[in-house]
Amino acid sequence: MATHAQSVDQELIEAAAHVARTRCRGDNHTMAAAARAADGRIVTAVNAYHFTGGPCAELVLIGAAAGQGVYELDTIVAVGDRERGVVPPCGRCRQVLLDYFPALKVIVGAGDRLRAVPVAELLPESYVWADHQLDAE
Repeated sequence: MATHAQSVDQELIEAAAHVARTRCRGDNHTMAAAARAADGRIVTAVNAYHFTGGPCAELVLIGAAAGQGVYELDTIVAVGDRERGVVPPCGRCRQVLLDYFPALKVIVGAGDRLRAVPVAELLPESYVWADHQLDAE
């Protein structure tokens, strides 16, 4: 698999890190996400942990973005609380992000290995929901 790394949006990482430091408290909110909208705005969110499987920060961010009229995201990153740094999206989030934003870049890695990669590269040989929908006539 060829990796097409792109430059890393440091402002986006810092926005997520700031939310993780200032808004993630206790076991209910342990991850923060930040995404850059196509128009340059930054949208942030935190996860909503619950023993029944509450949504990850990336999924909460999709809803928060839509609530702010943002329907096109360029880049996303998740950062853990307690200074854990950048955390890659789970499998469910990778699939949802691919389905909502097929051109999205995701910041992954740690330290000097941080990189922005296309979400499709995080799911090789993936199922693409839109490819299996009947065309509306």
